[in-house]
Amino acid sequence: MTILETNIVTPEAENERLYNYAYIAFQKIIPSRKGIKKAIKNKCILVDGEVGASGWKLRAGQRIDLLNLYTKVPKIYELPLKVLYEDEDVAVIHKPAGIVVSGNLYRTIYNALGYNLKRSTRLDALPYPTPCHRLDKSTSGCLVIAKTKSAQMRMGELFATQQITKEYTAIVHGKLPEESTINEHIDGQSAITKYSVLERITSNSGQDYSLLSLQPLTGRTHQLRIHLSSQGSPILGDKLYGEIGNTLLHKGLFLCARMINFEYGEISIKVKTDLPKKFERVWRLFGSVDIEEF
Repeated sequence: MTILETNIVTPEAENERLYNYAYIAFQKIIPSRKGIKKAIKNKCILVDGEVGASGWKLRAGQRIDLLNLYTKVPKIYELPLKVLYEDEDVAVIHKPAGIVVSGNLYRTIYNALGYNLKRSTRLDALPYPTPCHRLDKSTSGCLVIAKTKSAQMRMGELFATQQITKEYTAIVHGKLPEESTINEHIDGQSAITKYSVLERITSNSGQDYSLLSLQPLTGRTHQLRIHLSSQGSPILGDKLYGEIGNTLLHKGLFLCARMINFEYGEISIKVKTDLPKKFERVWRLFGSVDIEEF
């Protein structure tokens, strides 16, 4: 347990409720009321050393401490990762396919972050860098990492309010229209995906395939895989939503989180990663068409 910031209640704030006072006092670290509410609920705000409650009325001279209770540091997994962007607050890494982002395992992206990223020198630095979202085990590509508590909170808000632009690249079965929007609910929730066709090909065996650029406008679990399967064009290698014969031996899923774009403070961060080599190899295998430009 560490103290991120301390504040002494001023005479002007006499009788102010803790919830309202903390929102102003710690705004640089926790910029939202929702975040303050969560911090109080998680017993991260103390009043004169005692765990505070939202409705407490404060007295001048009281000491308010904001704690960081996220101090557990995992055993480091020495897996080299490609770091696409890094500053004091956030980083973007290329997640390889075949590895889970986090969970009750040793070989995870989470456990490998400390081996690849520098610890932030900010006042509210997290004891260990933390992923801000998830990619399926079988999906590769851009993954955003928070290095500070304020970045973690801010990125959570951006994802929740759909202020982050993500683009994926996939190889799918069949021929789809040049571009379209799929608007189909998933588990009773709205789910929207835009896509455009980058290239089409008919393999030497007579099978049609399309290379797509995809933009999910919502973030439902397995959204892209479900939506494309619903169009009769499952992603190549999708064992869950595809059909028998949909996979290539030991090649995995042909889905890559190619680009991510968001605003953090006054900085516009746009990061793009390379497609895994298997995309080029398989596309050449199908018909000797070069997709490096995509």
